[in-house]
Amino acid sequence: MSKLSVIVPFYNVQAFAPDMLRSLRANARPDFEFILVNDCATDETPKILERALPDLPGARLISHERNGGLATARNTGIDAAKGEYVTFLDGDDWLAEGYLPQLLDAIETLGTDFVRTDHVVCHGRKRTVARVPHGRRGVSLDPRGAILPPDRTTSVDYPYAWAGIYHRRLVDAGLLHFPDGLRTAEDRPWIWRLHREAKSFAVVGLLGVFYRRGVATSLTQIGDVRQLDFIRSFDQVLAETATDPEADRFMPKAVRTYCAVISHHLGAMGRYEPQVARKLKAMSAAALRQMPQDLLAEALDSMDVERSLRLRRVLRRRIGGGAVAA
Repeated sequence: MSKLSVIVPFYNVQAFAPDMLRSLRANARPDFEFILVNDCATDETPKILERALPDLPGARLISHERNGGLATARNTGIDAAKGEYVTFLDGDDWLAEGYLPQLLDAIETLGTDFVRTDHVVCHGRKRTVARVPHGRRGVSLDPRGAILPPDRTTSVDYPYAWAGIYHRRLVDAGLLHFPDGLRTAEDRPWIWRLHREAKSFAVVGLLGVFYRRGVATSLTQIGDVRQLDFIRSFDQVLAETATDPEADRFMPKAVRTYCAVISHHLGAMGRYEPQVARKLKAMSAAALRQMPQDLLAEALDSMDVERSLRLRRVLRRRIGGGAVAA
């Protein structure tokens, strides 16, 4: 068995794939494997990956016959992984030299189910550090305890799969796979499930992942209908959290987070195609009405005025010729 499996999906990232592959070579070890998933890229990415294979120790290339999206590509990598530990990267990001051995050492020293790390956000030439929103570092923690409080940014609001490392027992327990087919926000149900069901985790102040923001081909920059998958994603968060033995404790956080994300998307309406914007409003209204209404009222009352009014206006949208009040 390999010590570490590194899963990297690639889709139309020909401008960035060489940097990622060079950074993998700078982190290679005989007991590491690199699972490169070509998610049916239509640019030069497949050729770049093929050329890189002989010079990247432990690399395997898996090619999809049709594009499945990031969640599906990661699942392909998980199913192929043989490592005692698993981590994820994206094809348009890169790693600091020697980062992966340090990451592996952190989880082996702490002995937890998973470890979360900070990362560096790169927007053009600008660099900023994004930190895991949890104060205690370098100690084993209860993942469920890091979900709350409802009115603050917590560990479930830091969903980036590549900002961490995960023990194989999470794969065996069915906790590491992503919701198949989701095109965006695929890591939201994933991070909630990890924190509800894993036994232990830790946070370390290890910087080594460089995350590109503002990439023109990134789905977060494209205002098409795939962006609306965040609705399906958070519907799943609410449905799964509602079945938790401590649902009364966690549902206020899930509802408030869902409301905040809906408001964010409504506030960015200008980037959407007109028909997608109309669909966003309709789907947002439906999602809000399906939430537990007492928790929705609490969430709206606790939010700032601008976000609360934005959501209340959507709730008053007309359906079938009749007005629906907030």
